Amino acid sequence: MLAAQTRAEIEHARGRYPHPRSAILPSLWAVQHELGWLPPEAMAEVAELLGLAPSEVQAVATFYSMYFKRPPGRHHILVCVNAACALRGADETAAHIEQRLGCPSGTTTADGMFTWESTIECLGGCGGAPMMQVDHHFEEHLTPQRIDTILARVAAQPAAHRDGPPSRVPNPPAANTPPPPTAEGPPSAGAAG
Repeated sequence: MLAAQTRAEIEHARGRYPHPRSAILPSLWAVQHELGWLPPEAMAEVAELLGLAPSEVQAVATFYSMYFKRPPGRHHILVCVNAACALRGADETAAHIEQRLGCPSGTTTADGMFTWESTIECLGGCGGAPMMQVDHHFEEHLTPQRIDTILARVAAQPAAHRDGPPSRVPNPPAANTPPPPTAEGPPSAGAAG
């Protein structure tokens, strides 16, 4: 089921750690980056590649909210609502996105274009609060105008996963905005927030 590149990423992750359990998180992330979510068959393939029981992989996948157990829309938006973003307008950001997309947090737009969530905990971009993650890319210093620009730009792009052309290419920076961080995947160990 998984592409050769994703299988290679999982094998590489397995080689980085003394125990294959430590490679579960990056392996699931590689699968989600390819497919957009974690189908049961893909989690079973991860378990096989890591030499683990399928239940070990499923337990990790179901523990973290950033792993999707059902297919999202073409583009996925996570709005950080933790302390730094909350103090800098996360509630207003979420309200604006809900109004623009016409659907509440945790749902997908009627056209299947966007799935968005505002229940996510810290994304580790506190210095750019308020911020959101769109298809694995951080978008910071959000304002209603900047959100509208981002949504229009992303809607014109292909899906970030295999159902559309691969898009491991970072979003181009918008004019008159700070350059976006290049972070992909979950926040690094040193990120605070």
